[in-house]
Amino acid sequence: MSATTTGTTAPSTRFSGAQHRLLAFASLIILMVVFSLASPNFLQTSNVITILQATSVNGVLAIAATLVIITGGIDLSVGTLMTFCAVIAGVVLTFWGMPIGLGVLAAILAGALSGTISGTFVAKLKIPPFIATLGMMLILKGLSLVISGTRPIYFNDTPGFTQISQGSIIGAVVPALPIPNGVLILFLVAIAASFILERTILGRFTFALGSNEEAVRLSGVNTDRWKIAVYALAGGICGIAGLLIASRLNSAQPALGQGYELDAIAAVVIGGTSLSGGRGTIVGTLIGALIMSVLANGLRILSVAQEWQTVVTGSIIILAVYTDILRRRRL
Repeated sequence: MSATTTGTTAPSTRFSGAQHRLLAFASLIILMVVFSLASPNFLQTSNVITILQATSVNGVLAIAATLVIITGGIDLSVGTLMTFCAVIAGVVLTFWGMPIGLGVLAAILAGALSGTISGTFVAKLKIPPFIATLGMMLILKGLSLVISGTRPIYFNDTPGFTQISQGSIIGAVVPALPIPNGVLILFLVAIAASFILERTILGRFTFALGSNEEAVRLSGVNTDRWKIAVYALAGGICGIAGLLIASRLNSAQPALGQGYELDAIAAVVIGGTSLSGGRGTIVGTLIGALIMSVLANGLRILSVAQEWQTVVTGSIIILAVYTDILRRRRL
């Protein structure tokens, strides 16, 4: 395997990545200070919980997107896949009346299966990730509407489902910390994803595929199999996001989802993951997701029009990508 994959540039890459994460974290603190000074409502407990709940969904999606982007790919279907998994959970729990555990399992398996299909398109059929996942996004959007009959599926007859996201295990133990379960799930997913990336063979090959896939293939590794595995894992994580948003809304909204992929990818890029692949961390992605949530919430509190919020978000994405370009030039 070449030096660019394993060797001499690793220390400078890690240092540059650490700098980027430090800059992102500093930006998060600055945003929070500015919004708290601009509005006394920003740091109220109820608003902080709202920010954390919003981050739980986008953060889980961003973790899924991080895994794919590190391989040098992209997944535009994460938002609609989240919705599709929520609809599958709705069918299993509401239409079929199955136990909640089976609904959770069905959502995650549906996500993993969809991710496997996307990965097969990319790895076996050699369809560019942008096109493969764009097509998958449209397929999943259509299937969500067909399966649900274009109507929302409500979980009113599924006791405990809303507790997945809105309940608070921590709050029950420590009433002063009513942290929603959705946030706890986000951090558990983040810890698991970090472990996979840093401590497992799948994680090593995820970085290797993004650094120099051809070198990995020439060394005798079945790159197609590992790439499909990454997409499948990302799809399963999208299934968790689908459960979180369905639990938060107490319904599966088949028309929801498109647009979430942009926020997820923005969080990944802001957190320092390189769009060219080979570099990225889950911690950076979490910081990026928090920045997106704080920014959206703060602008909303300040009554900034939705269209201008979109302009600001787009500008931040461009700035983050340009920062990544400058970083790669230095390396």
